Amino acid sequence: MDEVARLLTLLALLGGALTLLGGACVWFLDEGRRIRRTLGQALGATPQPMLVARGRGVGIGFDLTRNLLAVTWDRGGWQLTYRLDELTGVELILDRQVAARAFRGEPRRALDQLIDPEERVRLRFVFDDPAHPDFEMDLWIPGDEARRGRLDAGEALHEANRWMARMESLLRRPVAKPTPPAVQPAPTQQSPPAPRQQPPLQQPVGPLFGDEAFEDDAEDAIR
Repeated sequence: MDEVARLLTLLALLGGALTLLGGACVWFLDEGRRIRRTLGQALGATPQPMLVARGRGVGIGFDLTRNLLAVTWDRGGWQLTYRLDELTGVELILDRQVAARAFRGEPRRALDQLIDPEERVRLRFVFDDPAHPDFEMDLWIPGDEARRGRLDAGEALHEANRWMARMESLLRRPVAKPTPPAVQPAPTQQSPPAPRQQPPLQQPVGPLFGDEAFEDDAEDAIR
């Protein structure tokens, strides 16, 4: 009887541990948390503000203190980082039509009517980057109402309109572009110094009087 009780207790503890482990895995692998972690790693700081399209595995986050933004897709598996001055504009697309847009240096085209969409609510961010010129986020598609944690059509439209106003405010801000590093002039090649000339050798100074003068003096003395 004691062995049966110990076995049941062990099974209960094992079941509780597996339940906690499974809950921790679900919490850690949550789509929103994975996207937040990826954006935080790309920006080097907590993204603020941040927008996540649940069910599509995409998100965008900003670091306004350093004028950076990052986008991620594939549930945080891939990411790109841009400077804020590379963001040239944003479009709000409703049912394959551009309903609102805001571009840098252009007047804003605001959303005129809040009509419930039928196909999608999409935000399209446009960048000054030939390799990756845009990034699209579907905030709503048909069928999202029946899924947990998704926005309905009206909520997605209001959220998209709110982000359009936010992006217009960011696009109006003057952003200082990074100055290119100063080019240092190439060092001029100095010519080698001219070889130092040796001073001319001086000839030894001869006697003031030749030997003949001494011979003449000796002869005069004998005489």
